[in-house]
Amino acid sequence: MHQGRPSAPDKVTYETDYELGQDNIRPFGLDIHNPVFLISSISIVLFVAVALLNQEGSAELFGWLRPWLTSTFDWFLMMAVNVIFVFCLALAVSPLGRVRIGGDAAVPDYGYPSWIAMLFSAGMGIGLLFFSVLEPMYYSLPELNTLPLGIDPTNADGTIGNMGLAGTVFHWGFSAWAVYVVVGLSLAIFCYNLGLPLTLRSAFYPVLGERVWGWWGHAIDILAVFATLFGLTTTLGLGAQQIAAGLTDVFGMEIGQTGIVVLILVITAVALGSVMLGMDAGVKRLAEINMWLAVALFFFVLLLGPTLTLLGRFGGTMVDYLTNYVALSNPFGREDTGYMHGWTTFYWAWWIAWSPFVGMFIARVSKGRTVREFIVCVLLLPSLVCALWMSVFGGMALEQLAAGYEGAKDVVVAYRPELSFFRMIDQFPLYGIVAPVCLVLIVVFFVTSSDSGSLVIDTITAGGKMDAPVAQRVFWCTFEGLVAIALLLGGGLNALQGAAVSMGIPFTLVVLAMCWCLFLALRAERHKIGMPPGLAVTPPHAVQKEEAPRGEHW
Repeated sequence: MHQGRPSAPDKVTYETDYELGQDNIRPFGLDIHNPVFLISSISIVLFVAVALLNQEGSAELFGWLRPWLTSTFDWFLMMAVNVIFVFCLALAVSPLGRVRIGGDAAVPDYGYPSWIAMLFSAGMGIGLLFFSVLEPMYYSLPELNTLPLGIDPTNADGTIGNMGLAGTVFHWGFSAWAVYVVVGLSLAIFCYNLGLPLTLRSAFYPVLGERVWGWWGHAIDILAVFATLFGLTTTLGLGAQQIAAGLTDVFGMEIGQTGIVVLILVITAVALGSVMLGMDAGVKRLAEINMWLAVALFFFVLLLGPTLTLLGRFGGTMVDYLTNYVALSNPFGREDTGYMHGWTTFYWAWWIAWSPFVGMFIARVSKGRTVREFIVCVLLLPSLVCALWMSVFGGMALEQLAAGYEGAKDVVVAYRPELSFFRMIDQFPLYGIVAPVCLVLIVVFFVTSSDSGSLVIDTITAGGKMDAPVAQRVFWCTFEGLVAIALLLGGGLNALQGAAVSMGIPFTLVVLAMCWCLFLALRAERHKIGMPPGLAVTPPHAVQKEEAPRGEHW
């Protein structure tokens, strides 16, 4: 560590002698962190081999694992997410919200349209099409015993209320994005403001000090790789199932498990092409294509459907969501265990497993934004967009059910979730054109997720380097597809969800610790923009020094 002359106690910052890439090894022209890359890659290769060689055992294991985890750790997951959400709100309204990512003179690398498109594509992606009809319908059918808070939304006149939609928005709204805020903001501040490598371990420098470059840090980064990979492959597996269902529905192509495997391989190959193009030419362009296709599909359904009714559902859904938020967040004394264990605790574990991927990705594209701007845009805007999306597509399915059409209901009751969206959209004109557009949208979401995920995992396993050799991203992109295949063949949807939950629960402890480390880092940054000192703290392993240019540590 470097230590300058002591000064005012509020002027606290962090510096280290650690050089970016100093622990990396460079075999065969690669640039990989030792031992994070080696342990992570060997473990993933072994997992794929074992899962493929023992598919029956894998299916049995994951079939048991997910329900046991979500029912045993329900209180922990729900209370943790509540703490994270409250922390984000407190941070946004505090003076610390004025801190700018990258320093006071930093300017954004991307304009608002591109930035928001990348946030949205990385954060939700395929799930918006997979669950937008499935969840509201599932939560509105009393026979499935999954009514949020036990409230039956069916009215005496046969219409269906918005409680099922509110239960859906609860999973895709503020709580989910709060997890992304903490991880993404932590990585951005420690990287762009404090000059530390862009890896999960850097966020723990305030409490671990130089030990963060040793086995404590290795363990954090390896866990982040596993969480990211399994959280991501859950989404990729769902997307592959929905694409297969759409091809069968639209073109009459019978696609079994072998066909799904081929689909994953083909789309992974397309993702590899995007990886080769890099962030601006690959991810950015695909995210913008996603946004425009999604906007077109949204307005197609909104304008050709009962427009005012659907917009009214959005307003009613937000009222039900906000008025029931506390009750839905409470893990104790609940009787609606079908909803809480079957869905909420799974979602919280999934979002937390997904958070290293989304957090690091949005950290990379958010330089120049203030903390308050970051929180408002990442927490509020995508949550509202998700609520509007779910209200229109899910609301349309509920309107169809109330009018007597039971196509979406039938596939939901039969639990063929990959078909639920297509059963709603097939009641609209031009289905032969619109459905293929939906398939293209799912494919582009798939490619964007795989591309972004490989960039993130490669950054972690390269010790924080953002310009590592392309071959490393190719490796991770390839194994994302292989893990998705292994899980689908070794248990299907239960295996995908069980893998995500098993990584999400231990990583919850990491995210909670990040909240405290982020607070310490922002307190250390406040003097740079002339903020009032307030109640000064001197975090462990901090260096107190006069404000002066940093050394070249990265």
